[in-house]
Amino acid sequence: MQSFAYGPGPRHRLDLYEPRGKARGVVVYLYGGGWRSGRRGLYGFLARALAARGYRVIVPDYRIFPEVRFPAFVEDAAQAVAWVGSRADGAGEALPLFLIGHSAGAHIAALLALDARYLLDAGAAPQLLKGFVGIAGPMSFDPTEWDSTRPIFSGLPDPERARPVKLVRPGAPAMLLIHGNRDKTVGLHNSEHLLAAMRAAGNEANLITLSGVGHVMPLASFLWAAGWVNSAMRETVRFLDRLSAPAHSAYLTEQP
Repeated sequence: MQSFAYGPGPRHRLDLYEPRGKARGVVVYLYGGGWRSGRRGLYGFLARALAARGYRVIVPDYRIFPEVRFPAFVEDAAQAVAWVGSRADGAGEALPLFLIGHSAGAHIAALLALDARYLLDAGAAPQLLKGFVGIAGPMSFDPTEWDSTRPIFSGLPDPERARPVKLVRPGAPAMLLIHGNRDKTVGLHNSEHLLAAMRAAGNEANLITLSGVGHVMPLASFLWAAGWVNSAMRETVRFLDRLSAPAHSAYLTEQP
């Protein structure tokens, strides 16, 4: 694992995990924490699990509340994706790029996938993105209606800009949504609503509902000793592998 700066601040750093052999694709993983907490070092287990499956994995930190409010943390994530693109030098084999996020990180990643302004403003091309995996993400809630999130999203002239379900358009990247049916933190209806919106717009989207699983347990499947607990990792890798196949076009370039 190597660490790099992708911006000027102390939370503008990322960790890079390389597979042992040739990379099949590139994954940017965005962790959750209610837009208030989290650090990249806690998610090495997930990055190492995906690297072992042949993927180059980037786990960035991003600024959080109260240091910043929406949309600053989304802009940070876009800068991290742009950093990934800046490492492409035009040589070697093209690699597809994927976003994966859990909880608040899934919300941020979904906004990057659905609102092209963030990547464009960061100097990255929206067409970089091959697919998105959203795990237990708050995809349809209005953050201005809840006491716990209202300060983080205050001052928005258009609250719907913070709601992925309202930003779906034809031609969006393929999506895999994973959600436990016993999630008491972010209700399953969030993923169900985004699934319906994606399909109504003619996009590829699927939802894996994990029976008896709560908010955090989908991540446990990425632990080597706990892969049996649910199918989140297995379904994620299946999705990545399918879209990484040579028949699919790709936009990132392999590093020598």
